[in-house]
Amino acid sequence: MVSAIRILIVDDHPVVRDGLRGMLSRDPDFEVVGEAGDGRTALSAAETLEPDVILMDLRMPGMGGAAAIRELGERGLPAHVLVLTTYDTDSDVVPALEAGATGYLLKDSPRESLVRAVRAAFRGEPVLSPSVAGRLMGTVRTASRPAAVELSERELQVLRLVAGGATNREAARQLFISEATVKTHLLHLYDKLGVRDRAAAVAEAYRRELLS
Repeated sequence: MVSAIRILIVDDHPVVRDGLRGMLSRDPDFEVVGEAGDGRTALSAAETLEPDVILMDLRMPGMGGAAAIRELGERGLPAHVLVLTTYDTDSDVVPALEAGATGYLLKDSPRESLVRAVRAAFRGEPVLSPSVAGRLMGTVRTASRPAAVELSERELQVLRLVAGGATNREAARQLFISEATVKTHLLHLYDKLGVRDRAAAVAEAYRRELLS
């Protein structure tokens, strides 16, 4: 017979702990082995009770959830942590996941979602609330987006001509400026785009959507 999944509930609100205990205890595959009202108490309980999964709130007095998750990892405690909280802001989600949380669920999730998430966390599988997953995708996209570069109108003109295959002399003739001035604009372009030559400048300009 497979042993029940041992669960530790960590939340600073007794009513929430009672509700979770009652909900999870109805499932014969789960055994709620203990409760804690803050991160520091949760660490002691995790060492003593050896739970398989810890349901961890984040914003608690004293030691918060993210700090407790990090400390669990540093102590080498094997429990998987499923964050269960009201908050889905970047300042809550990212530190918790970076600290080592296996999953992140919101307290308004249906019972069925919580049960599935506990089972997934027990297996070490990541699970995220849809809103949290969407927020993380937005964060990744923002982080991967190159920083904005401001080019002068003349620099853009030089860049477009270079991208079209014009030499410095041809660009100078078309813009009615000296070849030395074209070279100066190119050097400024290289510096702003973080590149060293014409080809790299054009490629980077397309990547940044400065050229279409």
